[in-house]
Amino acid sequence: MNPGTRKTGYVFFGMVATGKSYLAKAWAERLGGLYLNSDVVRKELAGLEPRGRSRDSFNEGMYTPNFTRRTYDELLRRAQVYLSGDSHACVVLDASYQSQQERNRLRQGLAGQCRLFFIHCTCPESTVKKRLAEREIDPDAVSDGRWEIYQHQKERFMPPDELEPGQLVSIDTDRSLAVLLSVLEQAVQEKVNGAHAA
Repeated sequence: MNPGTRKTGYVFFGMVATGKSYLAKAWAERLGGLYLNSDVVRKELAGLEPRGRSRDSFNEGMYTPNFTRRTYDELLRRAQVYLSGDSHACVVLDASYQSQQERNRLRQGLAGQCRLFFIHCTCPESTVKKRLAEREIDPDAVSDGRWEIYQHQKERFMPPDELEPGQLVSIDTDRSLAVLLSVLEQAVQEKVNGAHAA
């Protein structure tokens, strides 16, 4: 898929265990873009290995508002640096981006550098529980997401009402990766075609 000759940014966002990273990483590989994951960057800033486990609770340690601010600022900085290079660059950001303010901060920070698509990942709560249980025993898991964190996010997550229809794709990730990639490709292409027709 070719979303045009412009630089593109894809922001995969949503609550913990909604399939963001699974889909975002595969999408980055499919498009040959830079993949930036908030869990990896957060742990780098904390001096931990990507698969090093943290038992910090919500609003503690690496998960305080200040540390989260550092993490999101670094994600934005890396995206800006990457997009300032190759004229056909593509970057994929993978983080919760729970608040409208956080998403707007990203839009403002990348304004003029690329066309942004926001991919809102959702799934049934039963699927979230299953994924979190599997993640807990997976030694290769990067995310420290737990049910406790999901519950906090559920209380605070702000619907993406501020986003324009032409840049928002909502996708239920409770399907196979092959199906998800196909659905996402079609949805993005429709946004691109719609913009060209406008």
